[in-house]
Amino acid sequence: MAYTLLRATSQGVLLLEQHRRRLALAPESARAFEDFARVCEPGVYAIRADEKVHSIERREGSRLFDGMPARLAISPVLASPPRLAKPAPPGPYQPVRAQGIATLLTDPTGQEIFESCSAAVLGWDGTSLICPPDDRPRVWSTAMAAVREAFPVRQSPLPATGMALLLINAVKGTCVLARPGEPEFPEKTRAEIEATLESTARRP
Repeated sequence: MAYTLLRATSQGVLLLEQHRRRLALAPESARAFEDFARVCEPGVYAIRADEKVHSIERREGSRLFDGMPARLAISPVLASPPRLAKPAPPGPYQPVRAQGIATLLTDPTGQEIFESCSAAVLGWDGTSLICPPDDRPRVWSTAMAAVREAFPVRQSPLPATGMALLLINAVKGTCVLARPGEPEFPEKTRAEIEATLESTARRP
């Protein structure tokens, strides 16, 4: 069953097109989602669907916050294919989540970051945006898809140390971590990404 978590503002659903792609609803069943997107109030919603929409439930905001500490852990989905469908909670990510901490998920050596426990990860090498290669096991991110459509993003392994990182997801938008001794993600570039994500809010 498909699952997505989205945020709506007064302007509409953020990342509407990307959420449509993730849910992949049959045309006759897509009407329930479209009807929801036309009239939903601002807030966060969890949607479960297969060929039809099964449930739409209100949720609280993101567990992410700026300045949260980070830790590393080996990815719990190493055996999964790339472009993993977002799992409904609790799912395989629950064991690596901890309140108030962002867990950065890595390869078995702990040297390469694939994603975080609740968001996709963007890197900045001083001149360009970096995303993990498409063959790495991780959730297909609606926010990352939008960023890659709007910005020149280069695919390259994200090292666990020595690179500025930014978390992105559909609910929080962007999130900077407290990583003492590591490069900081440029505020100007972050603001541009944030504005791009916010600009995707619309009604069908």
